[in-house]
Amino acid sequence: MSFRVKFKRYPFTRRILLLSLSLSIYIPFTALAEEIPQLPMAWLGMSMTVLGGLALFLFGMDQMTDALKAAAGAKLQTVLARLTSNRFSGALVGALATAVIQSSSVTTVLVVGFVSAGLMTLSQSIGVIMGANIGTTITAQIIAFKITRYALGFVALGFAMLFLGRQERVKHYGGIILGLGLVFFGMSIMSEAMTPLRTYPPFLDLMVRMEHPLLGIAVGGIFTALIQSSSATTGIVIVLASQGFITLPAGIALALGANVGTCVTAMLAAIGKPRPALRAAAVHVLFNLAGVLIWVGLIDCLAQVAVSFSPAYAQLSGIARAAAEAPRQIANANTLFNIVNTLIFIMFTPSLGRFVTWLFPDKASPRGAPIITPKYLDNHLLDTPSAALNMARLEIGQLGYQVLLMMSMAQTALEKQSDELFREMEKADDIADILHAAIIEYLSKIGKRQLTELQAQDYFRLTQSADTLEGIGDILESGLSGLGLKMTQGKLNPSTTTQHILESLHKQVFLSLEAAVKAIVDDDQQAAQEVLALRRSVNDAVEGAFHQQVKSLAQSDLDHLETLQLEFEMTDKLKQIYSLAKRIARLYVPREV
Repeated sequence: MSFRVKFKRYPFTRRILLLSLSLSIYIPFTALAEEIPQLPMAWLGMSMTVLGGLALFLFGMDQMTDALKAAAGAKLQTVLARLTSNRFSGALVGALATAVIQSSSVTTVLVVGFVSAGLMTLSQSIGVIMGANIGTTITAQIIAFKITRYALGFVALGFAMLFLGRQERVKHYGGIILGLGLVFFGMSIMSEAMTPLRTYPPFLDLMVRMEHPLLGIAVGGIFTALIQSSSATTGIVIVLASQGFITLPAGIALALGANVGTCVTAMLAAIGKPRPALRAAAVHVLFNLAGVLIWVGLIDCLAQVAVSFSPAYAQLSGIARAAAEAPRQIANANTLFNIVNTLIFIMFTPSLGRFVTWLFPDKASPRGAPIITPKYLDNHLLDTPSAALNMARLEIGQLGYQVLLMMSMAQTALEKQSDELFREMEKADDIADILHAAIIEYLSKIGKRQLTELQAQDYFRLTQSADTLEGIGDILESGLSGLGLKMTQGKLNPSTTTQHILESLHKQVFLSLEAAVKAIVDDDQQAAQEVLALRRSVNDAVEGAFHQQVKSLAQSDLDHLETLQLEFEMTDKLKQIYSLAKRIARLYVPREV
């Protein structure tokens, strides 16, 4: 157990270990292939070399995606949520975001989470989902440029940046370059290992069968569903094409299948989610399936168009020419397929939205449902810590608004001397406790992920903010509410002067708490500074209240002592709330301030 904990704490070491394991598959069995010539074509050695290359390829894709998410993820969800005002800008943002993080699955999962949380409308999500398919074709374009000869140079440079870099940004870029180098290195290993298959008729016959559209689509779809990456599938198809194993129509069919297989991720992300999230996932599935169905009978036409604007090598012939031309042709056909599909279906966004709404209508809340459930917390976003932290921030905002509601209720209850409102505060605190428990559980899951330094700081601030808000809620529920009930039940009325002073103090504390919640939700340094700037006015109000109470104590009889005691305690509770609001504010104010 202790080894497991230490292993999680050192992600860099873990990645090196995984890389070593991948290489351990490749190196021994390459040597083994030379020692077992009696096996036809040294099948064992060749198959293990291919698997080792595949392991490096997939590991490189994973490394590159993780590094890209770490480098761009901090602003990714903000871009997705704010720059999708219409279907066309949504498609552009989806394409750019996916081109950056190299995973349409991640973009789709983020979109499903945002729709579920109410941060994005269904119509906005449709454009982003369509654009994501375009962005994911960038990987195939990069792979098709055949720069495998520089693979180890990329690996060396990326590793050096990871190992020697001191700034997080340099390490992220190093991870991207290292991942790209491993992708190319894995490709070269697979390509070299499969060279003997050029003269093996059964394998060539199998590859020829891939030209059948339905078979090619089925194989591409199943493989993508298993490895959860359409980019990786297309990359492997290009590797096969670079050896002349598959024709352009077969490569296109496999790429079409990859677009079907990637729907599985969106479907899994929508399980157990509210209706809006189901609709967003349904859009992704329908769009990809419909797009593939349109092109099933037009694969030859798509191939001809791709050939017309792809590089040609007339000086070559046979397998050599196919190996030189097919990779770029497949990559171009894949990009063209996704661009045309997006241009076609984006015109029908409203109709598609209405259809999925009809398919998944709103359903009534069941009886016995909990009084409140978290609105923003989504476990599918945990693998993208920046997005998960943003969701936690929004949920803490919900907790903050609940605490503000309790404080407003306290003021109203004091003014109206209402027992009922004071008791409602206790129910409101139950809601705050439920939200706090859910937030802390969610944050604990985020804490187990690999976090950058900035994400770790954000994680600490959010955890402290949630706990402090819950503490304020407890003061309101057990402190102010209890004191207020004693006043109303004992018919103890403060003097008019004291009442005005307490109202002024309550107003100042409420403003400070409101600014503290804004500082959390918007990560707003100015709002945090406003909390600290209220210190003098709050202290003046507290001193004024205590001064008036001492003055009243000197002039009062024994009958008013209980009222004065409650006034003292109430003033002290309000002062405690402001102190906690300051604690939150200091988390979001720069150290130099």
